[in-house]
Amino acid sequence: MLNKFLVLTAPVIAAFAVFGAVQVQAAAAQSNLAGSYRCGPDAKACQWSGMTFTVTQTGNHLDIKNDKGDVGTATVTSNISLSAGPPWNMLGVLSADSRAISWSNGTTWQKL
Repeated sequence: MLNKFLVLTAPVIAAFAVFGAVQVQAAAAQSNLAGSYRCGPDAKACQWSGMTFTVTQTGNHLDIKNDKGDVGTATVTSNISLSAGPPWNMLGVLSADSRAISWSNGTTWQKL
């Protein structure tokens, strides 16, 4: 009985996994996040993270470099969200026009 269950559910689980990956890739393709950004709204809040950022994008993968020389990566996780790894370790929400990212640390990166 367990074997029949596994045989029947494994393709369904695989289909959902592929569908989810396709959705994230499609969302990344729709949002062109590459470019230069300025941190705001409060300059003091941006001191630790940097004031300006350069973002390059390949699919749902982002490479980020700030004006201090720090380098990190981020991943587009949906059509409205992304996750940045070290050194920033933040979650972000894209604006409707994808020209601004509101981060979990309270800062916003505005595309120049």
